[in-house]
Amino acid sequence: MKKEYIRDGRAPIPKSDVTSRVMSANVGKNTKPELILRKALRDISIPGYRLHWKKAVGHPDIAYPGKKIAIFVNGCYWHRCPFCDLPLPKSNIEFWTNKFKKNIERDAEKKRKLEEDGWKVLVFWECQIKENVQNCAKKVKELWDK
Repeated sequence: MKKEYIRDGRAPIPKSDVTSRVMSANVGKNTKPELILRKALRDISIPGYRLHWKKAVGHPDIAYPGKKIAIFVNGCYWHRCPFCDLPLPKSNIEFWTNKFKKNIERDAEKKRKLEEDGWKVLVFWECQIKENVQNCAKKVKELWDK
């Protein structure tokens, strides 16, 4: 039986059911890379973070308000990782090019505003966390100890 997905008008209708299911399964919070990084931060004894803290510009994925450290965990596909060089979708290229451009601009603006407010901002890419989460946690610890 074919499942009907509710369309909100923000994206074009995918040509295949598989694509529709994959896109519908994406989440914006508590992603696997976020969970892995948070565990690594607890493991090196720097818990006490706030998640998606609304009092900070851009609601960082992880924030240490007392230390003014903001951490964003970016998915390689949606935020266009500079290391992975992922291809664009094969259909609706104009839509996706524009969407990804806006995502990149929004990310840069959030980082800029936080830095203007005196925050130290770290951006970790999904691939960096998968490759060496301890190295990512170590970078947070270095800022924490300053």
